[in-house]
Amino acid sequence: MVNAKTSRVILVLGAFLSGLVLFFGAILLVTGRAPSPIGSAVAAVGGPFQLEDQNGQSFSDQNMKGRPYLVFFGFTHCPDICPTTLFDISQVLRQLGPDAGRTGAAFITVDPERDTHAVLKDYLSNFDPHLVGLTGDQAHVNAAIKAYRVYAKKVPLDNGDYTMDHTAVVYLMDKDGHFVAPFNLKRTPGAAADDLRRYM
Repeated sequence: MVNAKTSRVILVLGAFLSGLVLFFGAILLVTGRAPSPIGSAVAAVGGPFQLEDQNGQSFSDQNMKGRPYLVFFGFTHCPDICPTTLFDISQVLRQLGPDAGRTGAAFITVDPERDTHAVLKDYLSNFDPHLVGLTGDQAHVNAAIKAYRVYAKKVPLDNGDYTMDHTAVVYLMDKDGHFVAPFNLKRTPGAAADDLRRYM
């Protein structure tokens, strides 16, 4: 029979091991050093979408096929995370030089109510021209959000306006549109560009 002291040790050990697994899993996710998922996990992130670019032209996942690309979900009224992330992506694209045309980068809005084609076009004029801004009706945006397993929620503000809570991951997709890993921007633009070149 297992006594109370032994049971307590087993419980503590189990909790410790579970925490260790979660800790290392979080490190792999944040650093982007996790190996490519296999099996059904690969299909769990990304997929077909049908939206419109900042010029009002139809744009789908098929427009990106044949080259590796980055996908980031955000919104133009975002005060810090979105512009910072798009600036970092722009730095990577500039580091690629002529190779930038062999990759793709899409900024998909989670706030289509405010992010019209014109708003996106004006907003993206601040970043690298290779960046494509995508919007659409709420149903099509929701489909893209669901495909990429993104969290996005409207949060009312005291002044009657609203902001958006959302996942702030940059997704690296391969030439076939399969998810590779979160793309790590917490390094020099040159190192990130060299990493992206590996998938060309």
